[in-house]
Amino acid sequence: MAILPLRMVPDLVLRHRAKRVRHIDGSIQRLVADMIDTMQEAHGAGLAANQVGVLQRVMVIQLPEEEPMVFINPEITEREGEREVVEGCLSIPGYRGYLIRSIKVKARGLDLHGKLFRVKADASTELEREEILAQALEHEIDHLNGILYIDHLESHEKLHKLEPEEAPVEASG
Repeated sequence: MAILPLRMVPDLVLRHRAKRVRHIDGSIQRLVADMIDTMQEAHGAGLAANQVGVLQRVMVIQLPEEEPMVFINPEITEREGEREVVEGCLSIPGYRGYLIRSIKVKARGLDLHGKLFRVKADASTELEREEILAQALEHEIDHLNGILYIDHLESHEKLHKLEPEEAPVEASG
């Protein structure tokens, strides 16, 4: 497949709401494969289609030591609780921010075969997988809605530039 160029802030495509996918055809399957390659090459935990310049409601998430998950037309169906997290983004390299995300997240979407599936993540379990999944679901669906994590910051003081010697934290897409 192919590594696609990532769109960076202030690219306006990142601020547009992606359109629903009406048909899962070969072009969507190629997009998904390329997005997975791109996410893995960039060492991200997730990637939304508008981050590669495509305004379709498609996103991928890959948790450590697991296969990538594909979401077409994803939506959050339920949120519960609040927790402060540190978040980064492949489209805003070199920065991390402190913001509030949900503790429990339920979402649904279509897989590559058009079958509806549901997923839930509960960060209160303090399992790394659940914490990453809950955060990534909100982060990537925000992207598809034209929202960046920096939009959730309480203040500019909650954003900090990484020093060159700082090891990168796994970034969401």
